[in-house]
Amino acid sequence: MKPKQSNNTPWHFHIGLMSGTSLDGTDGILCEINSFGQTRTICHVHQVFPSALYQELVILQSPSNNELHREALAANALAIAYSKVVKELLQQAQLTPSQITAIGAHGQTIRHQPKLHDAFGYTWQSLNPALLAELSQIDVIADFRSRDIAANGQGAPLVPAFHASQFAHPTQSRAVLNIGGIANLTLLNPHQATLGFDTGPGNMLLNAWIQKQLGLAFDNQGQWAQSGTLIAPLLEQLLSNPYFSLPIPKSTGRELFHLSWIESNLNYLGGVYAPQDIQHTLTHLSAKTIIQELFKYDPECSELIICGGGALNSFLKKLIQRYACELLPNLQVVTSEKYKIDPQT
Repeated sequence: MKPKQSNNTPWHFHIGLMSGTSLDGTDGILCEINSFGQTRTICHVHQVFPSALYQELVILQSPSNNELHREALAANALAIAYSKVVKELLQQAQLTPSQITAIGAHGQTIRHQPKLHDAFGYTWQSLNPALLAELSQIDVIADFRSRDIAANGQGAPLVPAFHASQFAHPTQSRAVLNIGGIANLTLLNPHQATLGFDTGPGNMLLNAWIQKQLGLAFDNQGQWAQSGTLIAPLLEQLLSNPYFSLPIPKSTGRELFHLSWIESNLNYLGGVYAPQDIQHTLTHLSAKTIIQELFKYDPECSELIICGGGALNSFLKKLIQRYACELLPNLQVVTSEKYKIDPQT
């Protein structure tokens, strides 16, 4: 059914496109936004990347031959994939391109190196926004991260401003946890400025390990992880990574946390472990680092609002609640569904 707009409220149609560090495909949202920053979601579309594009984006995460040429072609292919998501969104909502104010698309991060190499470092997202605009016939807003890098920031995470507009409370301290490939926290304490940073791995290591062991894209509701048991020495070894003790602001990605990182830690320990026990321990790593960082920077937080793909991992949410009970016993853990916002959007 075609959405209706009130003549008395300045609502405008926008499309947001996102493909995160998990590389599981494109999520597209068509929504209405008014002048106060309030949003109303109309429809959501998810499309898996074509296999060739997925493989090329994985390769581009690390130095390789002829990178400039290959990345440019990947940027074109990504724009084409994004345009197909836009087309499906418009069909679902029965809207035309001329009715959409703009598309927001930051592209696919293939290298994230803030504050490294020189005074500023860099971050690079693959996308040809001009091609996306031409294919969709809609204005495209892109390149969200580079100005923040230039201002000596991390360029990530992107979502704190949106979280503040949707979830901030005048007296209650809240935090929003977005669990994608990487997990990030937005701290909404009414007595301080909004803070946002990456806590470390979210789904990325879980997806990488189950894909290698079982050939599956992800651990459905964390069932495989839940079948295992905790390997305490492995968890201790993983937690020793210097990233977890860095002060904020900080951000990370596939450059640090990847399948080879898991394997190098296993080789260091030298033990032989059941694959499901490793998956179980990796889930503990995600949950524990999330709660440790929340406790460190906002011990008075009263509500943790979970969104992102990790909100669908029942075992991960269970562990987050368990660690919260230890450090933040008064913390209420919910998903964004409580506020009528789909965690996947």
